[in-house]
Amino acid sequence: SINHLKPQVEELSQSSNSVYRYVNSISTSLRERQVVINDNSRVVSQYTDRVEEQHAYIKETVDTVFPSNIRVLQGVLEKIRQKILKLEKAIQTQREECREPCTTKCPIPVVSGKECEDIFRRGGKDSQMYMIQPDSFTAPYRVFCDQTTQNGGWLLIQNRQDGSVDFGRRWDEYRRGFGNIASDSGKGHCQTPGEYWLGNDRISHVTKMGPTEVLIEMEDWTGAKVHAQYQQFTIQSETSNYVMAVDGYSGNAGNCFLDGSTELFGENRTMTMHNSMMFSTYDRDNDNWIPGDPSKQCAREDGGGWWYNRCHSANPNGRYYIGGAYTRRMAKHGTDDGVVWMNWKGSWYSLKAISMKIRPFFASR
Repeated sequence: SINHLKPQVEELSQSSNSVYRYVNSISTSLRERQVVINDNSRVVSQYTDRVEEQHAYIKETVDTVFPSNIRVLQGVLEKIRQKILKLEKAIQTQREECREPCTTKCPIPVVSGKECEDIFRRGGKDSQMYMIQPDSFTAPYRVFCDQTTQNGGWLLIQNRQDGSVDFGRRWDEYRRGFGNIASDSGKGHCQTPGEYWLGNDRISHVTKMGPTEVLIEMEDWTGAKVHAQYQQFTIQSETSNYVMAVDGYSGNAGNCFLDGSTELFGENRTMTMHNSMMFSTYDRDNDNWIPGDPSKQCAREDGGGWWYNRCHSANPNGRYYIGGAYTRRMAKHGTDDGVVWMNWKGSWYSLKAISMKIRPFFASR
């Protein structure tokens, strides 16, 4: 009967509604998932494009750039190899020439004395190489005497002029001295001074014989010349690490030894003064830059032995740079390690020539 079917129809209607809602829910979920799938497809597509771009770049790099760079590097290596071969040939040539000890090819003048002032008084009026013997306890040795500048009598204790001698030496070498005293330029006597350091023992000995003055002459790469002169100059013995004492400045180069660098101020300037400093080399650290710290050594960074403070305003024994101006990139440790006199040319100009000469000081001269 109808009454009997009515509940079944209502139940079926409810079930249909439930199925409809379920299907509708699934449809909504599917639409949402389709949106996510579409988004993911776009992302995948973007990354696929990037991967393809990267692949193309890598392929071009591998196929073109790398071979090109390799060829360039091979060319550089070949040039380096050729330079090494030239250096090896030059070294071999030097070895052949130095098999026998070098001999002085010009005669030593007969006149000699305690130092160059004494030689001048004895008649040695020409500037050239002489033999001196400061006292009877010291063996005679060769020096170059400048007998013309300021009436002569100057004993050359240091000379830089062409970079032919390496001044980055050990303590013992600075103590003994090194370099070439003089050479003959065709006149039959050694009248042309070479690059050399007389030796700290000898310099100390001569300066302690009596009042001594020092003359420091400089030349830049244009030919301009200046000088610094100190009426008092004394170097103590090795037991005090060759402490330097100077006073009585005159000249037009700037007073580096006593005033330090005039382009600096306060403590920075004080740490560039050289008076009363001990001598330092890269294997004997006596400077004031964090004593005992092997990574803080003026002599190691600045190229030569010197009376460093922390570190310098003058660096006559520094590295020799041709042309004058140099840069941090050119410097071995990025420091102003050239042949420097800061109060004349600043930190980044390496002089063409510099020399140090000493003689007895006479106030009445």
